[in-house]
Amino acid sequence: MNAIARIGVDLSKNVMQIHAVDHMGRVVVRKAVTRANFLNWFVNVPPCLVAMEACSGAHYWARRLRELGHEVRLIPPQFVAPYRKGGARMKNDALDAEAICEAASRPHMRFVPPRSPAQQGVLVLHRLRSGYVEERTALVNRIRGLLSEFGVFIPQGIHRLHSLFLQHVEDASNELPGIAREALMRAWQHWHALDLEIAWFDPSRYTEVS
Repeated sequence: MNAIARIGVDLSKNVMQIHAVDHMGRVVVRKAVTRANFLNWFVNVPPCLVAMEACSGAHYWARRLRELGHEVRLIPPQFVAPYRKGGARMKNDALDAEAICEAASRPHMRFVPPRSPAQQGVLVLHRLRSGYVEERTALVNRIRGLLSEFGVFIPQGIHRLHSLFLQHVEDASNELPGIAREALMRAWQHWHALDLEIAWFDPSRYTEVS
C-alpha cells in the first residue's frame, strides 16, 4: 500500500473498480471493491491522488475520501474516453478505472471541483425544476396536437393555450367526443399540478439551501 501514488476509481451502484499505480506508473492494485467496503479499503491507503469520473455519486464519494486525507480529482467523462484501451468497443469497469487513472496523470487535464452538500442542494432544485418545466412543455404540446386532430387549432404559445383551453374543450359545437373531453380535462388538471410544483421552486428556495 505504501507504493500507491495514484488511484483511478470506476464508480457503480454496487461494485467499485480500483486501479492503483506507483510513482513510476506501474500497476500496484487492480481489484473490485463492494460499495459497503469501499471506504474501509481506503482507510488503509496512505493519502494519495484519487481520480473518478464526475458522474452520479462522485461528489459524495469525493467528500468522504477527502475526509480520509486523500486528494480527489473528478474528471468529466468525455475527457476519460480517449485514454480507454480498445476504445468504446472494449469498455468495461476495469478498463474504465485504468483510463481514469491515466487521465488523472495528464498535466493539462481539466477537473471538476467536488461540490459541497449545499451546492448539491441547489443543483437538486435546478434539476427538479428543469424536469418539471420539460414535462409541462411536453404535456402542452401533446394537448395542442390532440386538439388539432378534432379541428381545434390554438395559436402557438403556452399562455394562448392556457387562456383558450377551457373555451374549446367545453364548446359542444366541435367534434370532441365525451371521452376525449374528459381525458383532456385530466390533462388540464395535471398541467395545473405541474404549475404548482414549478411555483414551489421560488428563488427563495435557493437561498434556503445555500
